[in-house]
Amino acid sequence: MWKEIVKDYFNFTKKERSGMIWLMSTVALIVLCSFFYSYFTKKPSFDTAEFKREIALLKEDSSSNNRYKNIDNEYYDDYSLPDKNQMAVKPETFFFDPNTISEAEWIKLGIREKTAKTILKYVSKGGKFYKPDDLKKIWGLRKSDVERLLPYVTIKKVEREYLHYEKNEFSKNRFTSPRTIAKVEINEADTSAFIALPGIGSKLSQRIIAFREKLGGFYSVDQVGETYFLADSTFQKIKPFLFLRNTAVNRFNINTATVDEMKGHPYIKYNLANAIVEYRKQHGNYNSVEAIKKIMMVNDEVYRKAAPYFSIE
Repeated sequence: MWKEIVKDYFNFTKKERSGMIWLMSTVALIVLCSFFYSYFTKKPSFDTAEFKREIALLKEDSSSNNRYKNIDNEYYDDYSLPDKNQMAVKPETFFFDPNTISEAEWIKLGIREKTAKTILKYVSKGGKFYKPDDLKKIWGLRKSDVERLLPYVTIKKVEREYLHYEKNEFSKNRFTSPRTIAKVEINEADTSAFIALPGIGSKLSQRIIAFREKLGGFYSVDQVGETYFLADSTFQKIKPFLFLRNTAVNRFNINTATVDEMKGHPYIKYNLANAIVEYRKQHGNYNSVEAIKKIMMVNDEVYRKAAPYFSIE
């Protein structure tokens, strides 16, 4: 019985045998075609020299720029690129004191004009170079330039100046020859003025100015403390040197401004801008800025921060 079952299972009809032979022939033909295909096709050629040249350019660009790329690049010039009028001039090297040399001497050393002006502003605001490595702190100096110039830096003895922080105020009477730090008008100052403040480097100074531009101007010194990545301890140190003379800020007319015009402001955003416009559509124009308090989402804190940037005319 079992023999008959096995025999029936492995017994094929003539039609089935023909199908199997056809299938096996087709598979064998496909395998042979794939094997001989490479002999009948022309292999693509690659220009390895061009590829190597592009790789070299990428490496050069990466090494010269990586140090200075940051979250804020959209606001600033690319200081890693030389001035066009300096490209043909071969940089000189000579011993120099970065606290005293002129703009022309910086340019002669191979430093681009914009960077030279930044350094001179830093020095004019009271900034000092105490050791050669302090060159690395200057925004715009390429790594290659710093490494090239470091052996030639000769700084005359500069007495390091200290500030003592005590009870939320700076006490200078514990130290001799304290540094005089210039007061900074927060709506008018440039990056070099902020850099001259204790604890503020090039990136923080750029962030303060970028925040000021997004706001449309500061109406209070305390707003500087809201700058992204500015630690409160650092803000408390620089606060005594900040003041506000120019209180003019860019304002939105809440009777005509659109949602798109207001939503990019740090204090307004989309939700508040949309609520202001919708309330105006339903109830008509505002007769005073204070009228926006009728909007449910405008609490005292929101009103205190945003109201200085609103007007009704």
